[in-house]
Amino acid sequence: MIKVVAVIKAKPELTRDEFLHFWNVEHPAYVRKLPGIIRYRQNPAIEHRKPWPYSGMAELWFCSVADVKAAYAGPEGKELFDHEHHFLDSVQWFLAEEVDVPLAVED
Repeated sequence: MIKVVAVIKAKPELTRDEFLHFWNVEHPAYVRKLPGIIRYRQNPAIEHRKPWPYSGMAELWFCSVADVKAAYAGPEGKELFDHEHHFLDSVQWFLAEEVDVPLAVED
């Protein structure tokens, strides 16, 4: 499994509620259209007394790097990126393989 991990910053002119509406309510419809996507998770940053460096993180799972490339190369990828321009100031991302690390040490 390959995962796209994206850290995102909201446009500064948006309120938190406006940003979350774009991301949580509208954006999943564009993600669902990506060919080959298996899973999608959003991780909005919690409200804090001072601003965080990012507004949140998204995770998108695919079977292979080739599937990631195909998903973003087609018209569905273009529509997704076009929608992101409405509410994101920046996106930084990388591809990763998830590794589960046991918390308990076995003897």
